[in-house]
Amino acid sequence: MRLLGLITARGGSKRVPRKNLRIVGGKPLIAWTVEEACKCSLLDSVVVSTDDEEIASVAHRFGALRPFMRPADLAGDATPHIDCVFHALESLKMVGFSSFDAVVLLQPTSPLRLAEDIEGVVNTAMKTGAEAVVSVSESVEHPYFSRLMDAQGMLSPVVLQNMAYPRKQDLEKTYFMKCRCYQRRSSFFRSGWGTCPDYTAF
Repeated sequence: MRLLGLITARGGSKRVPRKNLRIVGGKPLIAWTVEEACKCSLLDSVVVSTDDEEIASVAHRFGALRPFMRPADLAGDATPHIDCVFHALESLKMVGFSSFDAVVLLQPTSPLRLAEDIEGVVNTAMKTGAEAVVSVSESVEHPYFSRLMDAQGMLSPVVLQNMAYPRKQDLEKTYFMKCRCYQRRSSFFRSGWGTCPDYTAF
């Protein structure tokens, strides 16, 4: 199975300007992800998808390939991540890369992710045959206690309320999709995307 390690890092950022290039622990934020991805022997290629020349240059300096640039219209605040992945797969095909069976998506804003974590996600997918695998952590706040608020300030439950006064320890555990690392089969992107796959947890 050929696996693409894809690092997505656009240049624009409203909350933290130029965040992917900010120095964290002595090196640019994106460098942490690039270096760990390059340590993972299960990835056939580690590629950066960005619209920003400086980000592309820094990622390349730390080991990532930069065979294409992402167009500006796929680097906006509202651009769906899935469109960036589709563009990357099509661009790699156009510049002569062999097709990939799956994409391991790695976002630079999770710098504590290690090569072992990436390998764990890939191995989970291989062992289970799952279409998609995502890293998770146990929810700190249980969604049973979450509420939606309307314009009048009235609250309504997010999930079905089947206990009057539950204690957290009485509720089934829930998990938050951290998305520090996730893998999907390439066929999901090439088939017009269809419905969102059921994820297997790592």
